[in-house]
Amino acid sequence: MSEPTTANPTLESDPELVTLQPKIHRRIPEWLTIKVPRSRDIGKVEDLMRSQRLVTVCEEARCPNLGECWTKGTATFMIMGDTCTRSCRFCAVKTGRGAPLDPQEPQRLADAARELQLKHVVVTSVNRDELLDGGAAHFAAVIAALREALPETSIEVLTPDFRGRRFAIETVCAAHPDVFNHNTETVPRLYRTVRPQAKYERSIDFLRTVKETAPTIYTKSGIMLGLGETEEEVLQVLSDWKDAGVDAVTLGQYLKPGKGYLDVVEYVHPTRFEHYKALAEEMGFLYVASGPFVRSSYNAIDFRHKYLETGMAPPRPATPGPRRLSLPLAVV
Repeated sequence: MSEPTTANPTLESDPELVTLQPKIHRRIPEWLTIKVPRSRDIGKVEDLMRSQRLVTVCEEARCPNLGECWTKGTATFMIMGDTCTRSCRFCAVKTGRGAPLDPQEPQRLADAARELQLKHVVVTSVNRDELLDGGAAHFAAVIAALREALPETSIEVLTPDFRGRRFAIETVCAAHPDVFNHNTETVPRLYRTVRPQAKYERSIDFLRTVKETAPTIYTKSGIMLGLGETEEEVLQVLSDWKDAGVDAVTLGQYLKPGKGYLDVVEYVHPTRFEHYKALAEEMGFLYVASGPFVRSSYNAIDFRHKYLETGMAPPRPATPGPRRLSLPLAVV
């Protein structure tokens, strides 16, 4: 299933960077080979996105679940352009300086969601580090436009870390999305390799701050597996999420999006994903999605059906007490 190779030479040149395991999987296992169906609904969504000059992360990130989600009445919109100011080594979104924000984008997005009769809308974005608030006010404007256009539709946001600026987090919380997602992406040891412009501690404190600022908002986070993490490291992330009051978690297989990105260290077997799911459920998370094809917004509408519509369980609180992590949020 695999052949030995040396670690990425660009990593070896910097001893402070984490070196991934020397054996890297080349051949995709059969459980990751699927035929993606294409329905009329997919073409309808694509045509509408182009006419409204909108971008979906489903397309930009080359998500394998695109057809499944779109046909269930949910879509993930990527706002603030298609160019990211960061260069994470797992992500297919292009890097550079983004164009000025379009003040009409929130309304166009809301119009498209209404035309598609979406029941659950996920809104994410590229990083816009050149903006003081990282685009938080733009997120709030999108939420407000969606609330006016589709008052019965649930709204989930998946935001960057806003460089840890508390006022930016509070801006989005004040708009009150139903679910506030911020992805942790990987275990702490691999951050310098996988997310060189981010900090693990900042992401965990971000999630805690959302819950402390707006206790009635459900929070969510996810990581990719197959980058060289150990089970102990995955369990530590789950523990940190629990302390931060995270309600819903996602674990999925990292798939290399193309040449020049991080190699896959391991194709994690589906039984291990089930193992992690059982452990996470035992820890008390309200919702756990764990599997090779799971992505942060995968089947997000299921959470709506189980919790937002029924009120089966309220959001979990963060663990009381001082922050356990050493890196505080920056305050501007």
